[in-house]
Amino acid sequence: MTEPARSPGETRIVDLRSDTVTRPGRAMRAAMAAAEVGDDVYGEDPTVNRLEHECASLLGMEAALFVPSGTQSNLAALLAHCDRGDEYVAGQDAHTYRFEGGGAAAFGGIQPQPLPFQDDGTLDLDEVAAAIKPDDYHFAKTKLVCLENTQGGKPIGPAYFATVQTFAHEHGLRVHLDGARLFNAVVALGCSARDFGQYCDSVSVCLSKGLGAPAGSVLCGRSGFVDAARRWRKVLGGGMRQAGVLAAAGLYALTHNIERLAEDHRRANILVEGLRGIGLPAEQHTNMVFVRGRDKDAMIAHMKSRNVRVSGSRWVVHMDVTDDDIRHVIDIARALS
Repeated sequence: MTEPARSPGETRIVDLRSDTVTRPGRAMRAAMAAAEVGDDVYGEDPTVNRLEHECASLLGMEAALFVPSGTQSNLAALLAHCDRGDEYVAGQDAHTYRFEGGGAAAFGGIQPQPLPFQDDGTLDLDEVAAAIKPDDYHFAKTKLVCLENTQGGKPIGPAYFATVQTFAHEHGLRVHLDGARLFNAVVALGCSARDFGQYCDSVSVCLSKGLGAPAGSVLCGRSGFVDAARRWRKVLGGGMRQAGVLAAAGLYALTHNIERLAEDHRRANILVEGLRGIGLPAEQHTNMVFVRGRDKDAMIAHMKSRNVRVSGSRWVVHMDVTDDDIRHVIDIARALS
């Protein structure tokens, strides 16, 4: 297995706060430096165009749109799917509902209807059905179901999405997938991204988490939907010019960093087994380890004092974490047991 490089004499800092903290390596930086560029707002950046084509192909969808962030990707999707006074259904802890600043309501007048996630990261479709508003001017119009994969690190298989698609068609709804970590699910389940894309009206995938690019997400869907999302990207300030420099990092990530996500999952397994071995209750979902039953602030402070950064109970393994780092983290965590 490959080990991320660390410069000689560099202070060991192990950052497990998120897989968003990854840094582009030399090969990715070289690809960025060599990128052929043009003005993407005019549709003239060849590297962006290649990235969009590649992502659409991976998902089995007609078109794609490169945007600066996952938050903007999800927001553009919501704005393209829904009108003012419409409603989307999402999990209570979903990123689209809880962690994106209320953007759908603030920018689009779109009402969220949160529901609890089930233990496996899915939404109970009976609960979704009960939440759908009647066709009555007293209510917002329910238009969209938003799902996540992975959800809290839990990979959700294609069979559930097939069921959701049938349900959505029966109720006149569309389906958006926040697939920020979709490729973690793909690797964990041994399936393809197309296995999910075929059941959704739109899918957002993030390039700057486990795939290691410095920025960017790609929103995929039908051509007409992507045209509408492209307009919203401009309105939201996401139109970029010579964006091929960033798109090249995304292309490198899609080519080289999907299969290597298995290493993150493997290291997360070593971490969870090690924590259990020293008496800390923990569980693993793909590249995430959840440490249970400890005071959050005390845990953060102790780990920080030894140059291990955590943001709470969720410890996220990524491409900048080595096997030796995992052993080091377990050793530092002994004082918490």
